[in-house]
Amino acid sequence: MELANIRIEKRAPLAIVTLDRPKVLNALNAATLAELDIVFDDLAGDADTRVILLTGAGDRAFAAGADIRELAALTAEEGKAFALRGQGIFRTIETLGKPVIACVHGFALGGGCELAMACTMRLAADDARFGQPEVKLGIIGGYGGTQRLPRLVGRGAALKLLLTGGIIDATEALRIGLVDEVVPLAQLMQRAEALALEIAVNAPLAVTDTLRAVDEGLDMPLDLALLREATRFGQLCGTADKAEGTQAFLGKRTPIWKGE
Repeated sequence: MELANIRIEKRAPLAIVTLDRPKVLNALNAATLAELDIVFDDLAGDADTRVILLTGAGDRAFAAGADIRELAALTAEEGKAFALRGQGIFRTIETLGKPVIACVHGFALGGGCELAMACTMRLAADDARFGQPEVKLGIIGGYGGTQRLPRLVGRGAALKLLLTGGIIDATEALRIGLVDEVVPLAQLMQRAEALALEIAVNAPLAVTDTLRAVDEGLDMPLDLALLREATRFGQLCGTADKAEGTQAFLGKRTPIWKGE
């Protein structure tokens, strides 16, 4: 793949995806979003990649948001298409079937914060700053900010951020549940890789079905969600990986997963 705005490094079982526009704080213009779509489509089909780390180049930002020059030119009809395009790409990341860990340092604002929220989990460096400042531009979050933020932190905390357009630091983001861990900047990628490897040693089908069960169940009544869980549990009981995992446990050896 020839990419102008994103770097990708594959180190099985991990892949590291880096937004690479540091001069503009890794702003998410249309070209960058198109490359994100290409990269994650490739990673979805790469059996050697089990966990993905997503970060931003430079020392100032994960992603500072959308390209304001592009936003300024949008008509009402174009604006809806613009939002739907970004939502579709972020939803692909969210439902990839593989964990995606956002490694956030510096600014994660607007579309950058929305991108982080679409990831499976979020690790923040102690210099990270989060916000949804769209109301200051006369718009709202268009890539899922008004929907994922309340689901992560609750209605009140989400509306405080969404309506004021304020920016919070990593400590506050951890307190309200927007991020899962805060670490010193120098340790961010090291900690993310360690966490990714903890996940990657587990059965790939079980990891995928755990992600899917959680994602599906959040939008269902509990009784239906439990039935979906039981169905996926039963399907996994018929896999070679389940046989291998249980036999390895009983034999006190390390399992060898086939993803079958």
